[in-house]
Amino acid sequence: MARFDELLETVDAYQALAAENYDRVRRLAESLKDGMCDFMGSKTGVCVHLVPPAGPFKPKAHSDEAFSMPPRGFRPLVPVAFGLAFRVSEGTDWLRVTFQCQKLGEKFIVNILDGDKYTLTLPLADNDTQPFYQHIFDHVHDSFKDRIEHYNNGDFAGEIGFDFAEDDD
Repeated sequence: MARFDELLETVDAYQALAAENYDRVRRLAESLKDGMCDFMGSKTGVCVHLVPPAGPFKPKAHSDEAFSMPPRGFRPLVPVAFGLAFRVSEGTDWLRVTFQCQKLGEKFIVNILDGDKYTLTLPLADNDTQPFYQHIFDHVHDSFKDRIEHYNNGDFAGEIGFDFAEDDD
C-alpha cells in the first residue's frame, strides 16, 4: 500500500470516530435541552435553549452553532463543548451553562465549566440523562444560593460565573 493510501485510510478511521464523538455529544445536548424544562416543571413556555458554548448568544435555538465544532466537514477528534441557556426569571433573563464532553475508555465525561464533572457509561441509553437533570439543576440553583450566602455574610465577590444573554434591543 502506498503511504498516501495508508494516510487516507487512517484519516478515514479518524473522521469516523470524530463523527461518532460529535453525534454522541449532540444527542446528549438535545436530550438535556428537551428534558430540562419538563424536569423543572416550567409552566410558562420554553425555559432551556441550546446556545453556543462561548461568545455572544441570544436565547433561541442555535442548532449547529450551539456546538464547538461543525456537524460536517473535517472535524478534529477532541472534546466537544455546547451551551445550554436557562431562563432564570419570569421575564427574559437567560444565563448560559457550558458543558464539555469527552470519552475516556468506556466512560463519557461531561464537565460543567465552573462546576463538577458527571460520568456516564457508554453506550448511552435513552434514559441515561435523567439523573443528570438534578445535577445540572443543582449547579445552577446552588450558584445563586452560594452568591446570596456570600453577600449576606459580607463576602460578596460580585461574580456569579455565568454568561447572561444579550438584550434583544
